[in-house]
Amino acid sequence: MTSLNRPARLNRVLLLMTGLVMLAATAFVTGVCLQIVTAVAPGSALVPGTQLPPPWVLYVVAGAAVVVAGLAARWLLAQLARAPKSTTWHFGDDTGQTSLDPGAAVAPLLDEVKDLPGVADARGTLAGKQGSPTLALVITADQEGNPTEIRRHLAETALPRLRQALDIADLPTTVEFRFAARAPERVR
Repeated sequence: MTSLNRPARLNRVLLLMTGLVMLAATAFVTGVCLQIVTAVAPGSALVPGTQLPPPWVLYVVAGAAVVVAGLAARWLLAQLARAPKSTTWHFGDDTGQTSLDPGAAVAPLLDEVKDLPGVADARGTLAGKQGSPTLALVITADQEGNPTEIRRHLAETALPRLRQALDIADLPTTVEFRFAARAPERVR
């Protein structure tokens, strides 16, 4: 079962819709200014009449503006949360040089975690410099998955094996568990 990344999909859809609305509004206003669109005269009033709207309308508009501004600020802050930067590790001596991509170093650990019972998917990033690396794991578990057993396997087997392969004594690790959405039952 695959887990959907709903926040990223929603983010893309909202950005696309906002961009399309802005493009349409820009095209309309440009068309009116250049007198290509004749449905509206360039000097005409935006709304009929010259009276102010009732006070409650102004409050609703101000409240909506505050909500939209808050959502925009929250979205901007979410963009700052980035995965840690990973760099290529270099090992060398008099006989030659070896380069190790952190993704290649973590791939066997991720394959092992994906094979555990109750794990739907696993992603990870080995970041930091060679002397002080950190490992960030995101594990998507099925509804039947047991995070305690998965964490125990990581601590007792998988992470010691990775530390030994990388020849490092300490590897600070963060593990984030996500749960896959249950597939809807089929009606026959």
